Amino acid sequence: MFRSLARKIQMLFIALFCTTMLSGTNSTLADESHENALLGAGAHFAWIVFDALKEDLKRATGRDTILFGENSMLGVGCNAGIKAAQQNAIGHETFGFVCCPLTEEEIEKEQLIVYPLAMEPVMILTHKTNPINDLSIEQIRKIFSGDVLNWKEVGGNDESIVVVTRLHCKDRPGHWKTILPSDKEFRQERLNVKSASAMVQRINDFKSAMGHIGSTWNFKPEDQVKIITVGGVAPTAENLKNGTYPFYRPLSAITTRNPSPDVVKLIKEAQNGPAFRRVAEQYQLLPLNPMRQVSVKK
Repeated sequence: MFRSLARKIQMLFIALFCTTMLSGTNSTLADESHENALLGAGAHFAWIVFDALKEDLKRATGRDTILFGENSMLGVGCNAGIKAAQQNAIGHETFGFVCCPLTEEEIEKEQLIVYPLAMEPVMILTHKTNPINDLSIEQIRKIFSGDVLNWKEVGGNDESIVVVTRLHCKDRPGHWKTILPSDKEFRQERLNVKSASAMVQRINDFKSAMGHIGSTWNFKPEDQVKIITVGGVAPTAENLKNGTYPFYRPLSAITTRNPSPDVVKLIKEAQNGPAFRRVAEQYQLLPLNPMRQVSVKK
């Protein structure tokens, strides 16, 4: 009886942590019993992968998976993934997921194991009424840095460019740093938003805006945005693989260094299972692990 009560208290603590860190998510522990569930939390863009695979993960582990990370907010995504992973203990197994690469120093300090999932294209967005459909890497970098201030300088309308950025995880390498390597190199007169949804909204609001977002974002039919090519190259998995698309970030799962067997089984299914390939195809992700071979009965 005491162990059952202690487990419920632990699960409630984790639930409160995740709902506080990732407010607005539709997933809670209050509406139904999840006595045997595995819990994951972290960055929205990696959450998309695990959420799409929930049924396959359940078949692999025999357990439900509760996920937090539907909303994308500065300061809580990857950090929440690390904190969630560190909550792992006997009786309440947890894992995290991140959309930024972690430094070796951070991995060692936090005593983590990183499980690579996929490379995700970082797409360049403009308003759909913008006549510009393609920009070179140099032009994009000059716009974000403030060296180019008007669309007419790159063959567009005579309109001042509104730069929109979401410069999360500033101390971690990769992600938006494939555009410019430091937040200090971005134009000072810009709109810096706190979430991916706010990024899309600002592009909707300003016809002369340009921004960036991961390929796993689900746009709404009413959004007024379009994705432009970079030097004639589209943000696809194939172009990440052949090295011609320049902007990207890795999606990964993380655990402590003593993960439970079921959490490892869940992550391996996400890394290697055939269902992940369907998700990767949908969002133009480049898988970083070989697909598990499935035997076919004759």
